[in-house]
Amino acid sequence: MTVELFDHRTVDREDEFEHIPILDVGPYLAGVDGAAAELAANIRFIQETIGFYVIVNHGVSPSVIDAAYNELERFFALPADEKMRLKFAEQSVGYIAPKHTVYVTSTLNENTKRDLNETFALAYDRPETHPYLQRGIRFVGPNPWPENLPGFREAIVDFQRAILGLALRMVPLYALALDQPIDGFDSFFEEPIMWVRNSHYPAVEPEPNQFGIAPHSDHSFMTLLPMSEVSGLEVRNRSGTWIAASPVPNGVIVNTGEFLNRWSNGRFIATPHRVIPPDRDRYSMAAFFNPGPDTIARPLDTCCDADNPAQYEPVRLIDYMCWYIDRNYWGVGAGKEYGESAI
Repeated sequence: MTVELFDHRTVDREDEFEHIPILDVGPYLAGVDGAAAELAANIRFIQETIGFYVIVNHGVSPSVIDAAYNELERFFALPADEKMRLKFAEQSVGYIAPKHTVYVTSTLNENTKRDLNETFALAYDRPETHPYLQRGIRFVGPNPWPENLPGFREAIVDFQRAILGLALRMVPLYALALDQPIDGFDSFFEEPIMWVRNSHYPAVEPEPNQFGIAPHSDHSFMTLLPMSEVSGLEVRNRSGTWIAASPVPNGVIVNTGEFLNRWSNGRFIATPHRVIPPDRDRYSMAAFFNPGPDTIARPLDTCCDADNPAQYEPVRLIDYMCWYIDRNYWGVGAGKEYGESAI
């Protein structure tokens, strides 16, 4: 399959995007002169206009991604009672049964029906002696691993390490894209939080206003999602059209979340997206990549001026994550009833 690479110099700034743009990160990762600046310019344009893109030649082995997806398929095939033994709890990791999320924080759609997906949320795996676990911070573990799936943990951790490594390589590009020094974000990501939403979207008929996952924006600094061969994800462009994320071989979708949207003073958009019920079972591994838990998003000086003053109050990463999950993950342990908390 031949893919058409995106170049912001060939499109109008008001382009409504009929397809999700594709970027080749290979030259940048290989250290080619000028590749970082060129890639950052494309990311800047995309994040200010549609907020989603696909990267290719990213260095994450297809075998690592495939192995993790195969293990997820095995996990979700387990009997319900076995999965419920690993139920999502106060540390915000674990299994979430179907119809236990409702994205009430969405500003696009009044989501009234519970989502059809089931999820196994897992944090980036760390040793029990890690300071984050010692502090009892949410979204960092310890993970509840299944006991009767040999090879499951190893495959998932291999994927986590690979996708985290890629995310860290992307951070300098975001600094450049926001007119910061190339190392301007580095200190915030010395011990990042990465929380992976491993999901199964069954092929079922939805009720009106019901989705695999309802229209929403992510909470994160950046989200990375290895594409599967089964479609379902749709992204909303600025004219209100929903664009299908057509599979790209070994592609990884990248998008901005609300934390970076606030940090960039609204400059980088947190684009609404949804998953419609697929025509056959679909699996996904959405890696929500964030800086350290005590990082405070204060609108960057390069994103504010006299004509565009700071729009957002500073907020700490862990506080924002807790607010977001407690509002949307209804009835799953740490989650609250609709509307119970606000930021």
